[in-house]
Amino acid sequence: MLGAFDRIAETPEQGPEIEPGIRRMLLQRFPYGLLYAVEPERILVLTVMHLRRRPGYWRGRGR
Repeated sequence: MLGAFDRIAETPEQGPEIEPGIRRMLLQRFPYGLLYAVEPERILVLTVMHLRRRPGYWRGRGR
């Protein structure tokens, strides 16, 4: 998973935007993904999730 963090830190816009302001990076161990938001001063990791189980569960989480 460290490789995904490194890739996001280098070029945060490379992950496709799946919702306004939310991007996804696929992890090497598919079907896991990392959801994150790019903010002016930081990159906020929202969740590491299994992409085939309960796909929208993270939406109810506050920032």
